[in-house]
Amino acid sequence: MTILTHPYRQQVIEKARQWLSEKPVFIDTETTGLDKTAEIVEIAVIDDDGSTLFESFVKPFKPIPPDLTAIHGIDNQMVAKAPTFPVVWANLRGLLLNRKIAVYNAEFDLRMMRQSYEIYKLVWKERFATFDIMQLYAAFRGEWDTTRRAYRFFKLEEAGRSFQIPLPNSHRAADDARLTRALLHAIAGIND
Repeated sequence: MTILTHPYRQQVIEKARQWLSEKPVFIDTETTGLDKTAEIVEIAVIDDDGSTLFESFVKPFKPIPPDLTAIHGIDNQMVAKAPTFPVVWANLRGLLLNRKIAVYNAEFDLRMMRQSYEIYKLVWKERFATFDIMQLYAAFRGEWDTTRRAYRFFKLEEAGRSFQIPLPNSHRAADDARLTRALLHAIAGIND
């Protein structure tokens, strides 16, 4: 697929390069759904150099619906002995403090983290410096959505395919975090 240039493309490329210079970590989650009761069932953090910093299944409070298992392949048996999100968070929090966090659809993943914590009647107080790669890619691609009056959003898989990135969108947390990392490098015009 050919991506046409638009007037702000160079500004988007520079923003991607600036974000990369800040050496972010890349995070992704897999969940029990999309709604206000959904929870994380897998989370991964990839360092700016591409190495895996953290990867874990997460035992949700409620069972994983079969239609979600069909998407990400994570079933209730796989998470039966996994730690709950508050336990995972206790191990993960230190890796994210004072780091920039790059996420494809940051609003969703951050909401899932908060929801997965608060379901245990715990108060979520975290604030992070995040980069939303989905919004950056939308600006890079430059296709206007007249309904939203903003640049059109694309699924991670489509964004990766547009750059011919040979990483799949497997709907597994570590793979999708790696794809997000590769996408940011591609937008910046930096071979990874």
